[in-house]
Amino acid sequence: MAPVFRLWLALPLIALLGACTTIQVEPLPEGMTDQPPANWAARTRSLSQFDHWRLMGKLAVRQPSDSGTAIINHWIQQGEAYDLALSSSFLGMGSTTLKGVPGFIELTLPDGETYRSGDPEALVQAATGWQLPLDNLIWWIRGLPAPGGDFRLLFDASEQLAIIRQAGWEIRYDRWQTFLPDQPSLPARITALKDDKRVRLVVSQWDRHEVTP
Repeated sequence: MAPVFRLWLALPLIALLGACTTIQVEPLPEGMTDQPPANWAARTRSLSQFDHWRLMGKLAVRQPSDSGTAIINHWIQQGEAYDLALSSSFLGMGSTTLKGVPGFIELTLPDGETYRSGDPEALVQAATGWQLPLDNLIWWIRGLPAPGGDFRLLFDASEQLAIIRQAGWEIRYDRWQTFLPDQPSLPARITALKDDKRVRLVVSQWDRHEVTP
């Protein structure tokens, strides 16, 4: 084999080996695995189809700009459309409502002022000082990664989803509960972390929400 030809064959291998040496593999937390359990595909299908619900609970946000808690009077989900009603002394007397679909939000403050935006996260942050990844949270609250983005799933020793890492956030599933007899267990408490921001959501009640004509 001619020397030039041998060199031409060797170059891609050298480049590949060089690329492999730069890959950084983050070690798994102790007791965790990134191998999904055997029922994960079926569970994902079931929870993806569970897109009409009503839940109630509590939201706590700790961020450098501001911190506080809010009661979730209701979070009604109908397909991609959500209607989230919060009440908090931090937000002012009365309630704040957030209605929208992915890529659009209408936010109404306790004084009746209403704002609309094609960037839900930016509008919520401007109005309340809180950074809430609403479009992704609709998926994370069910224990699913949001579509259209890279993610990593980590499972604990009991084969339960423990962590989703996506979009710079780490979603920790602190507690699961069977709210509906015909659905897999659903998150009862999740903690979302990003840099020095923390969002904790506790669900006290979760029901199906039937669409009325």
